[in-house]
Amino acid sequence: MRLPTLAAALLFATALAAPARCLAQTPTDTDTSQLTQLEQVWNQAHITGDADTLDRLWADDLEVAVPHMAVMTKPEALGFARSGRMKFLRYTTSDLHIRVYGDAAVVSGRLQRTRSMNGKELSDDWQFTKVYIRQGQQWRVVSFHASDSPQP
Repeated sequence: MRLPTLAAALLFATALAAPARCLAQTPTDTDTSQLTQLEQVWNQAHITGDADTLDRLWADDLEVAVPHMAVMTKPEALGFARSGRMKFLRYTTSDLHIRVYGDAAVVSGRLQRTRSMNGKELSDDWQFTKVYIRQGQQWRVVSFHASDSPQP
Protein backbone atom coordinates (compact mmCIF):
# COMPACT_ATOMS: atom_id res chain seq x y z
CA MET A 1 0.00 0.00 0.00
CA ARG A 2 2.86 2.40 0.63
CA LEU A 3 4.16 2.24 -2.94
CA PRO A 4 0.85 3.31 -4.59
CA THR A 5 0.48 6.12 -2.04
CA LEU A 6 4.04 7.30 -2.71
CA ALA A 7 3.48 7.10 -6.47
CA ALA A 8 0.25 9.11 -6.19
CA ALA A 9 2.00 11.72 -4.02
CA LEU A 10 4.85 12.07 -6.55
CA LEU A 11 2.38 12.34 -9.44
CA PHE A 12 0.41 15.02 -7.56
CA ALA A 13 3.60 16.95 -6.69
CA THR A 14 4.75 16.80 -10.32
CA ALA A 15 1.39 18.11 -11.54
CA LEU A 16 1.55 21.00 -9.08
CA ALA A 17 5.09 21.89 -10.14
CA ALA A 18 4.36 21.79 -13.90
CA PRO A 19 2.79 25.29 -14.14
CA ALA A 20 5.88 26.79 -12.48
CA ARG A 21 7.86 26.07 -15.66
CA CYS A 22 5.63 28.59 -17.47
CA LEU A 23 6.45 31.46 -15.13
CA ALA A 24 8.61 34.30 -16.36
CA GLN A 25 12.31 33.77 -16.00
CA THR A 26 14.44 36.43 -14.43
CA PRO A 27 15.63 38.31 -17.51
CA THR A 28 19.36 38.37 -18.02
CA ASP A 29 21.08 41.74 -17.99
CA THR A 30 21.68 41.26 -21.72
CA ASP A 31 17.98 40.59 -22.44
CA THR A 32 16.86 43.55 -20.35
CA SER A 33 19.44 45.81 -21.96
CA GLN A 34 18.51 44.69 -25.49
CA LEU A 35 14.76 45.07 -24.92
CA THR A 36 15.19 48.47 -23.26
CA GLN A 37 17.31 49.60 -26.22
CA LEU A 38 14.69 48.31 -28.68
CA GLU A 39 12.03 50.35 -26.89
CA GLN A 40 14.19 53.45 -27.51
CA VAL A 41 14.67 52.42 -31.15
CA TRP A 42 10.87 51.97 -31.52
CA ASN A 43 10.19 55.41 -30.03
CA GLN A 44 12.85 57.19 -32.10
CA ALA A 45 11.67 55.52 -35.31
CA HIS A 46 8.17 56.87 -34.67
CA ILE A 47 9.47 60.39 -33.99
CA THR A 48 11.60 60.44 -37.15
CA GLY A 49 9.10 58.57 -39.32
CA ASP A 50 11.71 55.85 -40.00
CA ALA A 51 9.57 53.05 -41.47
CA ASP A 52 12.66 51.07 -42.55
CA THR A 53 13.76 50.72 -38.92
CA LEU A 54 10.24 49.67 -37.94
CA ASP A 55 10.25 47.13 -40.78
CA ARG A 56 13.39 45.53 -39.31
CA LEU A 57 12.01 45.63 -35.76
CA TRP A 58 8.63 44.10 -36.60
CA ALA A 59 8.14 40.38 -37.25
CA ASP A 60 6.41 39.45 -40.51
CA ASP A 61 3.27 38.35 -38.64
CA LEU A 62 3.01 41.56 -36.56
CA GLU A 63 -0.42 42.61 -35.32
CA VAL A 64 -1.09 46.15 -34.08
CA ALA A 65 -4.22 46.94 -32.06
CA VAL A 66 -4.63 50.54 -30.87
CA PRO A 67 -7.65 52.62 -29.88
CA HIS A 68 -9.88 54.02 -32.60
CA MET A 69 -8.21 52.07 -35.44
CA ALA A 70 -8.78 48.71 -37.06
CA VAL A 71 -6.27 45.99 -36.19
CA MET A 72 -3.33 46.25 -38.60
CA THR A 73 -0.93 43.71 -40.05
CA LYS A 74 2.72 44.54 -40.71
CA PRO A 75 2.12 45.58 -44.34
CA GLU A 76 -0.81 47.80 -43.26
CA ALA A 77 1.16 49.39 -40.39
CA LEU A 78 4.17 49.99 -42.66
CA GLY A 79 1.93 51.52 -45.31
CA PHE A 80 0.48 53.87 -42.72
CA ALA A 81 3.96 54.75 -41.39
CA ARG A 82 5.24 55.45 -44.91
CA SER A 83 2.19 57.52 -45.88
CA GLY A 84 3.36 60.51 -43.83
CA ARG A 85 -0.25 61.23 -42.82
CA MET A 86 0.78 61.36 -39.18
CA LYS A 87 3.81 63.08 -37.65
CA PHE A 88 4.78 62.39 -34.06
CA LEU A 89 5.88 65.39 -32.03
CA ARG A 90 6.27 63.33 -28.85
CA TYR A 91 6.57 59.57 -28.35
CA THR A 92 7.64 58.67 -24.82
CA THR A 93 7.37 55.45 -22.85
CA SER A 94 7.71 55.01 -19.10
CA ASP A 95 7.00 52.52 -16.31
CA LEU A 96 8.48 49.69 -18.39
CA HIS A 97 8.00 46.16 -17.09
CA ILE A 98 10.03 43.50 -18.90
CA ARG A 99 9.31 39.77 -18.57
CA VAL A 100 11.24 37.11 -20.48
CA TYR A 101 10.00 33.61 -21.28
CA GLY A 102 12.89 31.89 -23.07
CA ASP A 103 12.74 33.21 -26.65
CA ALA A 104 9.65 35.35 -25.96
CA ALA A 105 9.32 38.55 -23.95
CA VAL A 106 6.51 40.83 -22.86
CA VAL A 107 7.19 44.54 -22.41
CA SER A 108 4.46 46.68 -20.93
CA GLY A 109 4.27 50.25 -19.77
CA ARG A 110 2.84 53.67 -20.44
CA LEU A 111 3.02 55.50 -23.77
CA GLN A 112 2.42 59.22 -24.09
CA ARG A 113 2.48 60.66 -27.56
CA THR A 114 1.50 63.83 -29.38
CA ARG A 115 0.84 63.66 -33.08
CA SER A 116 -0.05 65.99 -35.87
CA MET A 117 -2.65 64.75 -38.33
CA ASN A 118 -4.71 66.71 -40.84
CA GLY A 119 -3.48 69.99 -39.34
CA LYS A 120 -4.55 69.04 -35.78
CA GLU A 121 -2.45 68.14 -32.77
CA LEU A 122 -3.77 65.20 -30.78
CA SER A 123 -2.39 63.60 -27.64
CA ASP A 124 -2.70 60.02 -26.41
CA ASP A 125 -2.01 58.53 -23.01
CA TRP A 126 -1.97 54.75 -23.34
CA GLN A 127 -1.07 51.60 -21.48
CA PHE A 128 0.70 49.25 -23.89
CA THR A 129 1.87 45.68 -24.21
CA LYS A 130 4.40 44.44 -26.76
CA VAL A 131 5.22 40.80 -27.34
CA TYR A 132 8.72 40.14 -28.66
CA ILE A 133 10.11 36.88 -29.99
CA ARG A 134 13.77 36.10 -30.44
CA GLN A 135 14.47 34.99 -34.01
CA GLY A 136 18.08 33.91 -34.25
CA GLN A 137 19.82 36.48 -32.08
CA GLN A 138 17.37 39.33 -32.80
CA TRP A 139 14.28 40.36 -30.84
CA ARG A 140 11.31 41.27 -33.06
CA VAL A 141 7.83 42.56 -32.16
CA VAL A 142 4.96 40.21 -33.02
CA SER A 143 2.19 42.06 -31.21
CA PHE A 144 1.55 45.61 -30.06
CA HIS A 145 -1.60 46.43 -28.13
CA ALA A 146 -2.50 49.75 -26.55
CA SER A 147 -5.51 50.98 -24.63
CA ASP A 148 -6.42 54.33 -23.14
CA SER A 149 -4.92 54.89 -19.70
CA PRO A 150 -7.44 55.34 -16.91
CA GLN A 151 -7.92 59.01 -16.10
CA PRO A 152 -7.90 60.15 -12.45
